[in-house]
Amino acid sequence: MAESEALVADQYSPIEEDTNTNEDISMPEAQNPSDGSKSDSESESESDSDSEDEAQAKSQIEALETELSNNPSNYDTHVQYIKILRKQGDIEKLRQARETMSSLFPLSPEMWQEWAKDETTMSSGLEGVPAVEKLYERGVSDYLSVSLWCDYLNFIQEYDPSVRECSAVGIKKARNLFERALTAGGVHVTEGHKIWELYREFEEAIFVTIAETDPGAKEKQIQHIRSLFHRQLSIPLANLKSSLLAYKAWEADHGGPNDVNSSELDGLSSHAASVYQKALEMYNARAQFEESISKKDVDSEKLLEFMTYLKFEHSFGDPARIQILYERAIANFPISSDLWLDYTQYLDKTFKTARIVRDAYYRATRNCPWVGELWVRYLLSLERSGGSEEELSTVFEKSLLCTFSSFDEYLNIFLTRVDGLRRRLSASTKVGEGMDYAVIRDIFQRASDYLSPHLSNTDSLLGMHSYWAHLEFKLGKDLIAARGVWESFIKISGSMLEAWRGYIAWEIEMGKINEARSLYKRCYSKRFPGTGSEDICYSWVRFEREYGSLEDYDFAVKKVAPRLQELQLFRLQQESKNVVPVTNERENPTRKNAQEKRKTTPNSTDEQSPAKRQKNTPEKLKKTNEKDKGKGRLSAEASDAAQLDKNRAESGSSKETRDKSSKISAPFNDQCTAFISNLNFQATNDDLINFFSDVGGVVAIRILKDKFTKKSRGLAYVDFSDDAHLSAALQKNKQVYLGKRLSILKSDPKQGSRKKAPGGSIRSSEHGNDAKRTNNPEKTESQETSKGKSESEPQSSSARHEEDVKLKGRNTFAVPRNVKLRGKPQSEGAAKEHEDENPKSNDEFRKMFVKE
Repeated sequence: MAESEALVADQYSPIEEDTNTNEDISMPEAQNPSDGSKSDSESESESDSDSEDEAQAKSQIEALETELSNNPSNYDTHVQYIKILRKQGDIEKLRQARETMSSLFPLSPEMWQEWAKDETTMSSGLEGVPAVEKLYERGVSDYLSVSLWCDYLNFIQEYDPSVRECSAVGIKKARNLFERALTAGGVHVTEGHKIWELYREFEEAIFVTIAETDPGAKEKQIQHIRSLFHRQLSIPLANLKSSLLAYKAWEADHGGPNDVNSSELDGLSSHAASVYQKALEMYNARAQFEESISKKDVDSEKLLEFMTYLKFEHSFGDPARIQILYERAIANFPISSDLWLDYTQYLDKTFKTARIVRDAYYRATRNCPWVGELWVRYLLSLERSGGSEEELSTVFEKSLLCTFSSFDEYLNIFLTRVDGLRRRLSASTKVGEGMDYAVIRDIFQRASDYLSPHLSNTDSLLGMHSYWAHLEFKLGKDLIAARGVWESFIKISGSMLEAWRGYIAWEIEMGKINEARSLYKRCYSKRFPGTGSEDICYSWVRFEREYGSLEDYDFAVKKVAPRLQELQLFRLQQESKNVVPVTNERENPTRKNAQEKRKTTPNSTDEQSPAKRQKNTPEKLKKTNEKDKGKGRLSAEASDAAQLDKNRAESGSSKETRDKSSKISAPFNDQCTAFISNLNFQATNDDLINFFSDVGGVVAIRILKDKFTKKSRGLAYVDFSDDAHLSAALQKNKQVYLGKRLSILKSDPKQGSRKKAPGGSIRSSEHGNDAKRTNNPEKTESQETSKGKSESEPQSSSARHEEDVKLKGRNTFAVPRNVKLRGKPQSEGAAKEHEDENPKSNDEFRKMFVKE
């Protein structure tokens, strides 16, 4: 026994000395007293310096305490506070500071080692051993640290009397602790061999204490040590070859056939050789990953190497190796939320032990409390493992104290808690008791009070209230309370069409048709975004068709019809205000240029539009009527027929011109376009891109500007890539941007085309043609002749009559047929002919001319 104690003392004293020498900051009690040989002057100067340092340290402590009282979640401030208290040697404050920080954050392995060492130094006798053991237990549960486990094992062997004396109780306790250490870090590729070596040394120390008179016990212990060697040699560790040499040396010392100087596998059993060879191959496959991780100094690069390493381990599917690699990565990157999410998800799918999964979620939420998904999974994990209601409530309340990036994460936590309570109540025999459901109602009410100001008019809040109303009726057995939930939501989000639809659908599901009808009567006249106002009207009519009587249907139609007309008129007015100015602005430059070019042409009177030619013809031909008074009636009818045919041909060509010009003057089809009004006059394209950044899909932006001042008119068109992005953009209607409440509507090109000025596009196209014709009048005349022959046959026919037929006598073709000549009596035959309103064909006129 004495030899065993000496061996243990010799084994761990160097480790303790090394720890003490490497300590940056030591406790004042551990420092040596000042040398008495110093002079009095030096002592006084040192005392003054010490007093100044103490005053400075005291001021720093007060400042850090003030900062922690204002912001207790400041991790760095806690670290500095503990460091300066440890330097000052204030034991009570130091212990309290460490406890406070540990309650808020997981401590690093180095901080746990310092704490345990300080408590070991300050403890006297055996009374302090359990407290230090608890510290080590808390430390190894935060992060994986092989060095911390080794310190823990060394402490137990040195300070625990039962272990130090190798009693049966002590040996059992130590072996259990060693097995836990092997489970935690025994397969650590680079550091796991340290735990195996400590374990073997402990077992060899036990072998020494066994008396020579008990050969059975000695042989049993030898088999135990040989089993440890075999287990270690089957694991791919960094010093696998040195472990093999140690094993061969141990076998040689205990009468084995192995020779240390022989080749690697000589003398090994077939089983030992097989597992060693396999472990060596596994280590060689992982050596490159270990080397890559050790060489990376940048955190992002090292994390990437860990993820690559994890993917490699996942391909083999060994849960123990995957888990310890996750633990190693987390020890290096404790606040990586993605890493914790992957790790906990893997544990949920793989491990059936509830304690392992629960502890992982506990650590995850301590390291990344700002991730709502981790808290949701934590609650679900507790429910799967059969956690108590008190434990679930505690975790839920802790989660609500955290700060998340979005309010939807808070909502998800509220709903997860409600889900668990609903399942618990549904499985309980006390479902009918109102006291149990009051817990769910209280959680819903808290969620509504907190989230309603931030999630109003959103589908997520609508879903929560719908769920609430369903449970009020299903579990609470209170229809009035369920209807009150919907009414409270309508007060919050009454301008949301889906809110009314959900309320109506719920009433229909409950079989309350009259209540659903009353809801339609309340909401059909409300203004909803987009086409919501029309949709609710059509929905009411469809509802009455399916559920109502004929009187109900007629009443709904009577109410809905004027409302739909009002909405249609309103939208037409909006489109006319938005689209017509844009159309005029696009057409005005062409019209202006055509007019300027036409003014400079001397023959512009011959190229006037058909309307102007018809207007000017009676005035020009009135003089001809005075000079020539021949065959007026027949000439007038022939001229009218020719003019009619010509007008038809010109109208046909004008229609073609209108179609061509409409195609040319419409570069944007506005199929996926939003029209924006009330835009800030200083807004630019970049501002609109930023405004629709959450929607995306912006293809083009056209801000309308005044043609004279070139300043913005507060109107804009925004083209989107598809209807999905356009619909999302329309949801931003009535939002305030740059100090203006924007009006966002879908641009309707069909309505815009109906509201254009008559003949607008035709005039622009004709002006363009006039501008071309005025450049070369002679060429234009020949082109028009050929064009007239090719475009319409009636026009060419009338042109032949004008060229071949020569009228003689008085010319009266300028006088309309139904207008009586001033001062000229009219014969009965002429009156009858004037009363004939039937139009005559070209052949009839040709026969009349031949008879003449």
